[in-house]
Amino acid sequence: MSDVVLRVENLYKRYRLGTVGRQTFKEDMISWWAKVRGRPDPYEQYITSNELANIKDSEEMKNLQARYVWALQDINFEVKQGEIVGIIGKNGAGKSTLLKILSKTTAPTKGQVKIKGRIASLLEVGTGFHGELTGRENIYLNGAILGMTRHEITRHLDEIIDFAGVEAYIDTPVKRYSSGMYVRLAFAVGAHLLSDILIVDEVLAVGDAEFQKKCIGKMQDVSSGEGKTVLFVSHNMQVLARLCNSGIILEQGRLIANGEILPLVEQYLKNKSGHQIISKQSTNSINIEKISFLSKENLYTDTLVTFENIKVEIKGCAKYEHKNVSIAICFNDLQGNRVTSLWSSYFAKTFNISPGSFKLVFSIPSVKLMPGEYEVISYVEANGIEIQRIDNFRRVNVIYSNQFGFTIEPNPSQGFYIENFEVQLI
Repeated sequence: MSDVVLRVENLYKRYRLGTVGRQTFKEDMISWWAKVRGRPDPYEQYITSNELANIKDSEEMKNLQARYVWALQDINFEVKQGEIVGIIGKNGAGKSTLLKILSKTTAPTKGQVKIKGRIASLLEVGTGFHGELTGRENIYLNGAILGMTRHEITRHLDEIIDFAGVEAYIDTPVKRYSSGMYVRLAFAVGAHLLSDILIVDEVLAVGDAEFQKKCIGKMQDVSSGEGKTVLFVSHNMQVLARLCNSGIILEQGRLIANGEILPLVEQYLKNKSGHQIISKQSTNSINIEKISFLSKENLYTDTLVTFENIKVEIKGCAKYEHKNVSIAICFNDLQGNRVTSLWSSYFAKTFNISPGSFKLVFSIPSVKLMPGEYEVISYVEANGIEIQRIDNFRRVNVIYSNQFGFTIEPNPSQGFYIENFEVQLI
């Protein structure tokens, strides 16, 4: 399998609808006799989840002869070591069923899954935990299930407890935990113990915003730093676009697309809104090459003066055509704290970019920053999806204006605003 740690081949999964057994003894016997003779069951018909959901008439449902529903059909894909793979699809598309098969909590009807390494799963609140055991005991239990020794688990114990933030409750039975505490501890166990593949379902949505951000950072760390593979299901497309390298789209139990994450996210969003447009972008399909500041005299400068007018000139290139593009220029202090942000979209200033080089110019009538040195950060979005982020792009100095004869402290909470805005192809 070389660097491929997960391979899914011709995977199918079906579930039986209703109760086990036919409507009559005669139907049961006919089905049994067909099975003995190696022939198809005459009463079986296969339908998709969506087709089943579209049946509105109660009499039609009552008379429905279908006994099975396909949750997954003919799924094939590979995942390489260190990848973060986003699994995209509507409710009922088969995402959770796929993760359950990969986690070996349910068996496929047909096909096979080849896995290299140990898997840790976070599928739903409380999965893998025993309610009567304490948090500490459940950590050891999960580690043992993954094949780790007690010594290996103990080595990571403090990190897990600290990350989960449940130190005060670690020796309390987990049946008394809230759903948020369950998730924090379960994710901490999966991320810190020696698993090779981490599977995370939408369950992270149970946690608060701060913990979700913490989890996303941890998934990036274990992927890039430890070579751990992550399979991540979420309905938050911006998180998927930012976190994942690649992805797959499931629809009615079938895999309809896979590849780089950003084109898949755009395809999913546009199909969801009724547009059949598939973008062929990469995550670096727009590159910001240079950000310059011009003084009120139209001279390039690295020094901005409070309350004076400036222009921001942004040069870059695009590989593909992009619509509804927004660019942000943000200022951080040297400790990394965000001071203020200037998003063109805040002022209904979005634009379209054709392939090739371009130049954007923002006219800003007043600089509202305290004197000091700032780091300039740049973001690019298209259709609300982040395409590029550049940290510490450059530094600028801000000094006081002396036009008033006395000091006035600018208030960055009032924000910048864009007076004029132009796009030039160069």
